[in-house]
Parts: sequence; C-alpha cells; structure tokens
Amino acid sequence: MKIAWNTRDMAVPDRFTFWNDTMSRTLMPVRLATDHPARFDGSAQVFGLGALQMSLTNHCLLQASRPVKLIRQSDPEVFQLHLILRGRGRVTQAGRDAAFQAGQLLLIDSSRPFGGWRGSADDPARSLIVQFPRAALGLRSDMVGQLTAAPIPVRNGITGVLAGHLKHLAENADGLTSRDAETVAAVTFDLVAAACADRLEATALLSPESRRQALLSLIHDFVRQRLGDPGLTPQTIAAAHQISVRHLYKLFEEQGVTVAAWIRRCRLEQCHRDLADPRQRSRQIQAIATRWGFADAATFSRAFRSAYGMSPRDHRKLAAGDDSSENPGIG
Repeated sequence: MKIAWNTRDMAVPDRFTFWNDTMSRTLMPVRLATDHPARFDGSAQVFGLGALQMSLTNHCLLQASRPVKLIRQSDPEVFQLHLILRGRGRVTQAGRDAAFQAGQLLLIDSSRPFGGWRGSADDPARSLIVQFPRAALGLRSDMVGQLTAAPIPVRNGITGVLAGHLKHLAENADGLTSRDAETVAAVTFDLVAAACADRLEATALLSPESRRQALLSLIHDFVRQRLGDPGLTPQTIAAAHQISVRHLYKLFEEQGVTVAAWIRRCRLEQCHRDLADPRQRSRQIQAIATRWGFADAATFSRAFRSAYGMSPRDHRKLAAGDDSSENPGIG
C-alpha cells in the first residue's frame, strides 16, 4: 500500500532523472524541469487507498507542464487535489493563472493542459496530493473543473475539516488494513465533494451520503475543538449546526454510539495521550482531566479504568517505564 523514496539515497547524477520518471509513472505523466538538476533534492511517500492515491512530497524548485501532446499519449482521467503545506508556486490551467501558497487547496485536471512551478532553493515545497478518478465525487466533472487552478483557502468549516482529515490520514495510512483503506477512501471522497460543492455554492447537488458524511465530519471537528468545555451538550452541538437534537442523535446512532459516549471517548483519548506524554509529567493528573472536560475526579477515574483497564496513575507509570511516585491527583 506504500512506496517511498528519497533522492539523497541515490547517486547525484541520477537524482532528478529518477524523480522525473518515478513521479510521472506514479501520478500522472508530466514534463518536469529544475534549474540545477545536479543539486535536486526530493522525497515522496505514496499510499494506495483503493481508487484513491495519496502522496506526501517534498522537493526543491520544480517546473511542471502537461501539454496537449502528452495528454493524447496518456490520460488517466483524474483530478489531483493538492494541500499546500509549505512553499509557494504558480499554476496555469483552463484559462486561469494563479499564485498559490501554504494553507491552500489546489485542484488540477489531468485532461487539460497545465503548467507551473513550485518551491525554491530557500523554501522547499511540501504538499499532500490526493489523486482520484474524475467520476469519483459524484459531481459533474465540468462543474468540478471550474475550480482547477483556482486556489481554495483552508478555513474553518468544510475546507478545514478536509485539510485536517488529509493530514491525519497521511500520518496514519501505514496502519490501515485493506478494508480500512476502502472506508477511509469513501469518507475522503465525500469530504472532497463537499468542499468542492461548497466552493461552487452547489451543495444541493451532493448525494445524501456525501451530505451526511460532511455534516458528521463538521460535527466531529466542532466537538474536538471544544472537548475542554464541560458544558458541551447535544443541544449546543445541534444548535451550532442548525439541526434538531433528534437529527443529531440519529447521525450518531448510525455510527453505533450515543453523542455522550462519543464525547466521553474523545476526552478519554486526549487524557490517555497527555498522561503518556513525558513533557507533561509534572502536571497533576486532575489538571489534565479538567483540561479535557472532566470536572469530577471520581467520574474521570472510573471512566478511564473502564476504558483502559487501569487507573490514570498506573497508565502514566507504565508509559514512563518506572514506578516513581506521582504528584497528588487522581488515582
């Protein structure tokens, strides 16, 4: 499911040629150029997730073009969605010419000629690239094509949720089973479709499943941002998303969990992580619990023991690999 390479592992004369050939085979055929091939530096990880392919790339200055002749020779008929993590660049496609930078999404269509550049000697480019069939979103390709070479800022809302999802996916793709990969790919398609439809002001064209998944992802993000608020309730969540509490309960029932149980699980996961963090060894256990919305020490201790089979104190000791005494806190 994963291939990876780094040009630093190769002989200097071979680095740029290898990058050019490998990226054209792995993604879509393009013509690449760089000012100083002998000094080219790049690395990539590529994950196959069913019909979706995700790539994490780092490289210095590159110019790229895909002329009509190359499209006629080979066209995989895909869209590429780039999440720009670092660096800047410029792209031209479908009569649009746009500069882009970190913190933006950029859509490219393999079936239309394009050209551009990204990265520089002192500011390497870093991107997450999601490549998928043009028909995978359930939206008309000509509509989605209106977004090519038109950078989309990542903000609160569906673009922020999509960007967070892609980063989390890249960090955890190694551990996915084949079944997991199919599920994650379906969720990713729904989020990309929702982000495109939102940008086009055409959310009514989304399939019911895509609308449901987008709404659920927005709710999940809303909750995670507010786990430390002990007043987080189904009523406040529903009101923030302009839906009824009954609709909210139904969304979570389809996941096989109640709203309260999911909030509690998220809070416990954050406490579990922080208690194992060596940088937080000096923090009292109760302070960590309170940070994530557990105002009552006894309630937290019972919930933690039920979820993880040990007390918060024992988990911290186990993570530290010793039996040293702790600051006073929850047992």
